[in-house]
Amino acid sequence: MVHEVTRCSRADYRLIDRVMGPLAGIKVIEMAGIGPAPMAAMMLSDMGAQVLRIERQSDSGLGIRRPEKYDLSLRGRPALALDLKSKAATEVVLGLIGQSDAVIEGFRPGVMERLGLGPDVCLARQPKLIYGRMTGWGQSGPLSQAAGHDLNYIALTGALNAIGRKGQLPA
Repeated sequence: MVHEVTRCSRADYRLIDRVMGPLAGIKVIEMAGIGPAPMAAMMLSDMGAQVLRIERQSDSGLGIRRPEKYDLSLRGRPALALDLKSKAATEVVLGLIGQSDAVIEGFRPGVMERLGLGPDVCLARQPKLIYGRMTGWGQSGPLSQAAGHDLNYIALTGALNAIGRKGQLPA
């Protein structure tokens, strides 16, 4: 049986094993964000992993708000809203990480470290943890602090030049 809860509080969250899918028994912590991380978390959940989404307590103002029932990218996993700038909230997340198999996040370089949740801290808590980072331009280099989007990638590689009408600028 698959247990799904849209939202939960710290008090009522329990790690509940799913019993279906190839990833049944795998526990993942998703640090809520935009881009590929929520899609990856949704796919892991679809395959049976138990994914807990750690969200901000207040709206970040990113993206267009839509009713939760229409936000398919949130499908299949409960969410826990915490103020990660609070030491107590960081300890809650580290406790959950200690019981988990993986963490996925898509923040810019240094954000998780500033929150006290970087790979070194998390791996000290759970040595077998898989720590997945999904950043546009990686953790170092000249573009690492820039947002990465498909349009940027195809423009820099030259693929954007092939899109459009002959003799005109790319669409």
